[in-house]
Amino acid sequence: MTKAIEQQLIENISVILKKSMTADATLADLREQKKASFKAIFTTDSPFKSTADTFQPYVEEMADDLLAWQANKDQSQLIALVKKIEQLFTVLANFEQSYTQ
Repeated sequence: MTKAIEQQLIENISVILKKSMTADATLADLREQKKASFKAIFTTDSPFKSTADTFQPYVEEMADDLLAWQANKDQSQLIALVKKIEQLFTVLANFEQSYTQ
């Protein structure tokens, strides 16, 4: 069971990584056009510790969380990681709908 969970987490993070690279490129274009002047993707009440105006630092944080979970299989870490994955999927999907049409 743990191997299946681990594989699904890795697959989800891989998808998020690819989507985030595209989104970050779009954000760079929007900034050049002065259409994206926000300071952070997520608010301070999100489950992320990172604060950034691009997606990559959040993806890196998730990858670090995955490594930590793989080391000790702590269920609370797994729950926190899944919440981050869900949030990133949601925000990336909304972003894609808004800016890649």
